[in-house]
Amino acid sequence: MSTSTRFDTATRTPFWAETVPPQSACPALGAETSCDLAVIGGGFTGLWCALKARERHPDARIVVLEASLCGNAASGRNGGFCAPSISHGVSNALARWPREATTLVRLGLDNLDGLQEDLERYGIDAEFERQGKLNVAATPWQAEGLESMQLAYARFGIATTLLEGDALRERFDSPKYATGLFEPNYALVNPGKLVAGLRQACLTQGIDIHEHTPVTALNRTPQGVRLTTPQAELGASRVAMATNAAAPLLKRLKMAVIPIFDYTLVTEPLSDAQLSAIGWRDRHGIADTGNQFHYFRKTADNRILWGGFDAIYHYGSRQDEALLHRPESYARLEANFSDAFPSLADVDFSHAWGGIIDTSARTTFFAGTALKGRLAYAMGFTGQGVSASRFAALAMLDMLDGRPTERTRLGMLRRFPVPFPPEPIRSGAVRLAQRHLALEDRTGHRSLFLKTLDRLGIGFDS
Repeated sequence: MSTSTRFDTATRTPFWAETVPPQSACPALGAETSCDLAVIGGGFTGLWCALKARERHPDARIVVLEASLCGNAASGRNGGFCAPSISHGVSNALARWPREATTLVRLGLDNLDGLQEDLERYGIDAEFERQGKLNVAATPWQAEGLESMQLAYARFGIATTLLEGDALRERFDSPKYATGLFEPNYALVNPGKLVAGLRQACLTQGIDIHEHTPVTALNRTPQGVRLTTPQAELGASRVAMATNAAAPLLKRLKMAVIPIFDYTLVTEPLSDAQLSAIGWRDRHGIADTGNQFHYFRKTADNRILWGGFDAIYHYGSRQDEALLHRPESYARLEANFSDAFPSLADVDFSHAWGGIIDTSARTTFFAGTALKGRLAYAMGFTGQGVSASRFAALAMLDMLDGRPTERTRLGMLRRFPVPFPPEPIRSGAVRLAQRHLALEDRTGHRSLFLKTLDRLGIGFDS
């Protein structure tokens, strides 16, 4: 006998796609040609790179090559949390890059300001809302973590408010969470509209975009780099590679990231009364603070997006399209949603989908060059790329221009992450780390295994 669920009739595509008018695909590259800058990948990183390159080089020929449709991969499938950080948060900067933490924090804050200014400059309606983020704790040890987070923020003059009891219930009322830390300087975007806006801005700026044009090989030439695609070759003086979770075109990067699948549910629109019942009257985003954590936010029409918790790795780094849907993860999301929102037991889910996170072993992105400096790459955003992708794009352009800048001098960017081991050790190590992280969530005790990974600068997060 089958058991019905609240996501049985949910659309198995990202909600964001329905908020963007249909767009005609840009034509695939069909004839051999050349350009000054080729950008591989039409997601956030690639589109930001092309657009910012046009600002620096008004007369250059810039070409974007996208294997599918712009934003069809991770950029159009995330929750739209737009952080004032390039380092996966202040605490992560202090833990992993203590000597340059001050610089990382400042650059992260500046980057969010710059992103907002760019949206205004190019007239991109991405539903940008700078309404803050509430971090919530379900256990005493998670509450202690929020207190430590507040101290870390205070070191850099970042204002936060610790909330308990009535003060927390005024912002969010759930029987699951007893403590919260509110940070006002945090933004949300509609990822679908952000991709569409960046894509249109690129086209308006005379940038050529070729969709359904996967790059299958790269070869250095005396003039630069030759890119092979199914129908034609493209010669480029310089190349920016923004493929993130896709199988890397460079051998040196094949062990640097792994694809982790993350899943999301979105409810039907909620009434004002329903939102008042859970104390969520404002527009801030929310995330809990477990290792297995949920992120949740409102959409423009007051649905609740509820994602996270499961972080699924498939043996051999598989990325089959069928893996974008996982009923077991949807069921777990539904159960955890009911635990957090018992008053919303009758609310159905309208959308359910999965996405792939390009996960590095240190939870922050990295960047570098190859092919004698003709190619730059950035990858490993580990679920924190909505805003950091813009900064990474600027760093790649600095590297390609041969410009020593504050960005290019960052050890966080230039130091290569610890590589993941080959199979079968890789999948075993991921499962072991996940078991220890889940145990810490249940007990508050960080195991010797996790402490050893901490000392080695290795993490597993999403």
